[in-house]
Amino acid sequence: MYNLPVTASERLVDAARELLWERGYVGASPRAIQQRAGAGQGSMYHHFSGKPGLALAAIRRTAEEMRAAAERALGGGGTAYARVEAYLRRERDVLRGCPVGRLTMDPDVIADEALRAPVDETLDWLRGRLAGILREGVVGGEFDRALDPERTAAAVLATVQGGYVLARASGSAAAFDAAVDGLLALLAGRRTA
Repeated sequence: MYNLPVTASERLVDAARELLWERGYVGASPRAIQQRAGAGQGSMYHHFSGKPGLALAAIRRTAEEMRAAAERALGGGGTAYARVEAYLRRERDVLRGCPVGRLTMDPDVIADEALRAPVDETLDWLRGRLAGILREGVVGGEFDRALDPERTAAAVLATVQGGYVLARASGSAAAFDAAVDGLLALLAGRRTA
């Protein structure tokens, strides 16, 4: 699985990330994490205070990677519309769902303030980043002044998260693509040039 030497703590975090995405908090048992990581119980408890500590490290890593992937698309050159489009059309494993968004449906994550914090922070960051780009488009005259950057950013985020749900429900990425196409058509209708 690993080509370069990777520490046991890294293997444990990677295994926890995958299992949280696949099975949720309850399904990511310490035994399953240890088996997937090829690490023993002693190694897990040497590096982490227990399952909550390991889960928090895994959620933070997932959130960091999601922000980095979003920023690669949003931080590129071009118009505000082009940057939002790049974010919406970036490569994703749509049928697996969003690794951060899925955590919002996990009652154990939502009930734990520490585990929920990186999820909230990531979604808030993304909404804010999108709103900033859309605001640039309004101020620069690309979009008409009636476009509300904050509400539109919330709609972009909701479209992505809802698109994942629709794709998983139908078993087809086409549902995600249709949601993105619809949102981009609405957004294009607000362009002034």
